[in-house]
Amino acid sequence: MNPPDAAVAEAARDAALAFLKPLTQRDWTALAGDLEWTCERTLRHVISTQIYYAAHLATQSPRRINVWREAEPDLTLTELLENLYAHNAILAAVIRQAPESARGYHVYGRADPSGFAAMACDEILVHTYDIGRGLGEDFRPPDALVERVTARLFPWAPQEYPAWDTFLWCNGRAALPDRARLDADWVWWCAPLQEWDATDPTAQAPTLRRL
Repeated sequence: MNPPDAAVAEAARDAALAFLKPLTQRDWTALAGDLEWTCERTLRHVISTQIYYAAHLATQSPRRINVWREAEPDLTLTELLENLYAHNAILAAVIRQAPESARGYHVYGRADPSGFAAMACDEILVHTYDIGRGLGEDFRPPDALVERVTARLFPWAPQEYPAWDTFLWCNGRAALPDRARLDADWVWWCAPLQEWDATDPTAQAPTLRRL
């Protein structure tokens, strides 16, 4: 399966926006699923991840950069969704221009362009799911999109379950029939896949910040 690229990151964004735009009149002060963040705070977080990833890939920094990631406090939900589109577009442009050998800092390993694309997708998809739960709606993106993200970030994931169910399990959001829900120590693999040692890091994952 081809790893995620800029077009896949854009597809995740477009799926999220198509779901969220009709919901702007709902109560976004509600908590987003099981998170301690409101739906609006969760959206702001997603926006921040896109520019954070873009900065680290564009600079190929070997260390964490303190990137300004706060959207203006008085933006409307419509304006925040416009920011999600714009920040993701910046990241997609950086991914398209980056050589395959480019690497940038992430706490779980120095990510390559496909790793940054996959992480951007994951943040968008899982938190759109969280927001949907907070607003009383069920978000379910296309399986083909989900499968590419899961295969890149969670190569140890089980293959026998529906794509979305597996993705939610990998992200600590739900249990599978024979697997308990993961706790807050779940991880992903963002370094090049050829560097993965074929083990399941969720078994001994440290608690780390993903950003």
